Amino acid sequence: MIKRLTIIAFSLAACSAPADQVASVEGNKAPRRIVSLDYCADQYVLALAEREDILALSPYSEDEYSYLRAEAAGIPKVRPVAEDVLALKPDLIVRTYGGGPQAAAFFAAAGVPVVQIGYAATLADVPGVLEQAASDLQAEEKGAEIIGDYRERLDAIEPQSQPRTILYMTSGGVTTGPGTMIDEMFTAAGLVNYETRPGWHALPLERLAREKPDLVASAFYETGTDYMDAWSASGHPVARRQLRERPVIPLDSAWTACGGWFLIEAIEALAEAPAGESS
Repeated sequence: MIKRLTIIAFSLAACSAPADQVASVEGNKAPRRIVSLDYCADQYVLALAEREDILALSPYSEDEYSYLRAEAAGIPKVRPVAEDVLALKPDLIVRTYGGGPQAAAFFAAAGVPVVQIGYAATLADVPGVLEQAASDLQAEEKGAEIIGDYRERLDAIEPQSQPRTILYMTSGGVTTGPGTMIDEMFTAAGLVNYETRPGWHALPLERLAREKPDLVASAFYETGTDYMDAWSASGHPVARRQLRERPVIPLDSAWTACGGWFLIEAIEALAEAPAGESS
């Protein structure tokens, strides 16, 4: 028997869970006494559930990277640890990665239904994930409204008339290329990813020394992690020069941290990137 489930580091790849490990929400009555185990799940609970039905959120629900952090104020918080959660006697638990890979099976075995929020790998996946979450939380009307707004805003995006290259730069010194959500966001905004290698990589400092991007999308700098990662590639003079000399579009970490409907905020900011001198 697992006695303690500790929170694991956030990973988009860890957000999904086998279907046979997730308990379904049954009955016609909307769930009450809802507990959320991580800040990604917090966004769905805050957006879809009635406030009086939220028993507790994750300890990170009011942090900078939580999109609905303002709405989380005043709601109790709980660590994603089995004994702490079960002591609250919840009717429903909602999670993406919170509690670890065995959390869904453990809580279901303890008799508490678990809603596992899905993983959106593409912009097209976002409505489906939200629709399923809304169904699980018996909040279809709220879900449909959010999905409608997301689709309307996405359709209204006017891509940049002149495609320009853009470098995604994080304080941890990494960037990303084709095959990622960030790359798809760039495409939706009419921009061309400076990084041509698929997946995630360290910043290409040698290339940056001789070939500049037209724009830089900076991520997570508002959290102060650039100080923590001062020895990463983002602290290199070549990388810092891009932030000083190129037009920078700051991407709020809360827009991109969970791959939810709020990605539209980042796409709109990218599409509205100021015109500047090309490299």
